[in-house]
This record gives sequence, structure tokens and C-alpha cells, in this order.
Amino acid sequence: MEVMQILHMNKGVGETSYAQNSIVQRKIISIATPIIHDAIQEILRSNNIESMGIADLGCSSGPNTLLLISEIIDVIIRAKSCNLGLQLSATTELRVFLNDLFSNDFNTIFMSLPAFYNKLKQEKGPELGSVFISATPGSFYGRLFPARSLHFVHSSSSLHWLSQVPPGLDSKAAGKALNKGKIYISKTSPQCVLDAYALQFHNDFSLFLKSRAEEMVGGGRMVLSLMGRPSYDPTTPTSCYQWELLAHALMTLVSEGLIAEEKVDSFNAPYYAPCEEELSLALKKEGSFLIDSLHAFEIDWDGGGDQELHHTFDMVGSGQKVAKTVRAVVESMLESHFGKDIMDHLFQCYAELISNHLSKSRTKYINLVLVIIKKD
Repeated sequence: MEVMQILHMNKGVGETSYAQNSIVQRKIISIATPIIHDAIQEILRSNNIESMGIADLGCSSGPNTLLLISEIIDVIIRAKSCNLGLQLSATTELRVFLNDLFSNDFNTIFMSLPAFYNKLKQEKGPELGSVFISATPGSFYGRLFPARSLHFVHSSSSLHWLSQVPPGLDSKAAGKALNKGKIYISKTSPQCVLDAYALQFHNDFSLFLKSRAEEMVGGGRMVLSLMGRPSYDPTTPTSCYQWELLAHALMTLVSEGLIAEEKVDSFNAPYYAPCEEELSLALKKEGSFLIDSLHAFEIDWDGGGDQELHHTFDMVGSGQKVAKTVRAVVESMLESHFGKDIMDHLFQCYAELISNHLSKSRTKYINLVLVIIKKD
């Protein structure tokens, strides 16, 4: 599967768009915000910066895209006004690079920039300084920027996506379905499937680190948020059960004669939720970065919005919300493989399965937030 050609969040602002269904990703960004603030302050404390290079890798589109920029500007303005002893030029400018795959909905971002700039000027006033925002499309599993041009790199909800489906899972090449009836790692997956996914993630993450090491200045920092798991076992429910239910929904459509079982057997999600040990091992082996901190947070499948506000839980509504959130992210891949006509029915089945599951267990995502420092 050519992931770079078909993976993109649902475009526009419609009912199934990513812009309307990204509450989980917004929750993840809000959790990481204090960590991002600390990282920016440490960069400013140790460097006299006149032009600060910032990259947001896997920026997607919608309301979350420009959230990071606002947060960073707030940190810098507070640092100027509070005289925190940071190395700030009065004319410090920000060079912000928004990155995602070529298929990303960059037009929606560009259309929102005039209003964003006006809002910045109204809220921040003369303390704002110059902010230059541009797009850099392409895969972050490779070089994107000139050498030593970046001081801060951020990536949220992106690094769990692989550059490709692990090559060893090709059912045609193997002559049989290696992961029958499943679309990701599960309790029934043979060890070769687990090993293939782990190896692909290690290779991708190592290439990501190598590429950023060439692009970042010494002392620069990265804050990386990605889906993970709490233990070394990749078959834990927090790691894979959302995919297990989606496979169940697909097999329901098989039983209804809407898709062929071979189509399910030949689909493998280009996704991997690592454990903390895998991240640490890859960083140690690559050698260009020091680990500053590594945190794990639990996130409700639906983002936790309604029950946090009202202390209640609507299983049916929550199931539909989770299904819409997942659909906004994975529909482009599923549509490419299974066709467009079954999508509405598939995700209705998926919503019902999720509602039933949540009535028995409040399974949560595990989100890992990693802060690393580029060695001098």
C-alpha cells in the first residue's frame, strides 16, 4: 500500500470531516501544551535567537492546525513581558513550517490564515513581531528542511502512522493470509505479524530521527506525541482494540455479502502503537538526541468531552462520536481498498460495536509525549 498517496484526514468542514471530528487530537494537544511551553522556554533560555525555526510535522487541517502557533507565540510574548531572563531579541521572528503529506488539505489552512493573522494582531499587539507561516508538503520519514534551520519541532498524532504497510504482510507474496480476518495486530495474530510491525516502526522512527538530526540546531528540542501502549505486549486492548472492532465491522459486511473476505485479509493498517522501551531503544541507537522526558497519558476514546462536562455517559452517542473520529482519520485508506459505497454502512456497524463495547469497558488510548534534545 502506497501510504503517502492515500493517507489523509477527511477534507473540508462537513459532517465526516477531520475539522469536525478531531476532539481526541485536540485533547492530546491540550495535554502536551504545558510540556511544549517548557520546551520553548528552555530553547530561549539557552540560545540568543533572532529568527526561530519551528516545524509542525503532520499538521493536518482544521481548528487544531494553528493552535500550536498560538501557544508558542503566547510563550514568547510572556517571556518578553515578564523578563524571565531568556535570550530574546526585541525583533525575534518566527519561521513556521506546516508539514503533512501532499494529499493533505492545505487549501483549508491557507484560507484560514488571513483571519488568523488578524486575530494575532488584535490579541497580541505590537509585541507580536514577525510571523512567517508556510507549508512544506512531503513525508517526514526523510529530509524536509535545510541543515541546522530548526530550533523546535512538534508532531502530534502522526508518528504512529507508518511509511508503508510492513512488506512481510503481503498476503499475495506469502501465498496465504497471515492475519486472517484482522486488519492490525490482535490476540490471534501470529508472531511474524507482530515482528513485521515492530521492525517497520523501528526503521521509520530511526529515519525520522536521522532526518531531524540534520535539520535541527544543537540544543533544539522536539516534542512528539503519538499513540502508544502501556506494556511490551502489542496485543493489549489499549493498543489495538479499536482496530479489532473495525475488523469485526468489516467481517459483518463480509457476512452480508457486501465485500469479499479476501479483501479484509489483504488489508493491513499502516499503524503501530509503540511502548516506551521501543522509543528509548531507537533513540539510543540513532544517537543524535538526549531524552529530556517521556510521559504516558490516558485518553478516552471519545475525547472525554461530554462526561467531563456533565458527569454522565451516553454509550450510543459516544459510540457514534468515536466512529466519526476514526472515520475522519482512516476513511481515505479504507475507501481506496474497499470502495466508497460501503463507508456509511461500515461506520454505522462500527458505531454500534463501539457502543456495545463501551457499555462493558471504558477502554482508553495511551498517548506518549516524548521530549528530546538535539546534541551539540
